[in-house]
This record gives sequence, structure tokens and C-alpha cells, in this order.
Amino acid sequence: MRKHFMICVDNRGYESSLEARKLYEVLTDRTAEKHHQIRVIDESGEDYLYPESFFAPVRLPHVTKEKLELVTA
Repeated sequence: MRKHFMICVDNRGYESSLEARKLYEVLTDRTAEKHHQIRVIDESGEDYLYPESFFAPVRLPHVTKEKLELVTA
């Protein structure tokens, strides 16, 4: 499965878990999506659910995607 990333645009209430303006790996979770949440690997290194409104999609160049695949593999 290809990894995808989103940028944190709001961390209110989760300041110790999320950094605003930071790129985070997002895991697919269809059940969470039905509840307007996304599963993110946060600062703890574990995956947790957060409101989808806290994140925005980003379009990364192909070379950057390749490098992120290697780093997070």
C-alpha cells in the first residue's frame, strides 16, 4: 500500500501530539472516515484518530514521495 501524507493545519487540544504545519503519514481507515476522522501517525510514533478538519491534503513531487517511502519504510 502506498503511503500518503497530509499537513496539520490545526492542533488545538492536541498540542503534545501534533505540530501545526508538519507533514504526517496518514493510514487508510474507512470506518474513521465515516465519522469525519483520519488515522495519523502522530508524535508518539503510534497511530491515533484525529478530526479530518485538522489536516489538509498536500501534493508532493514524485521525487519527494519516493524519499518519504524510503524514510518511513
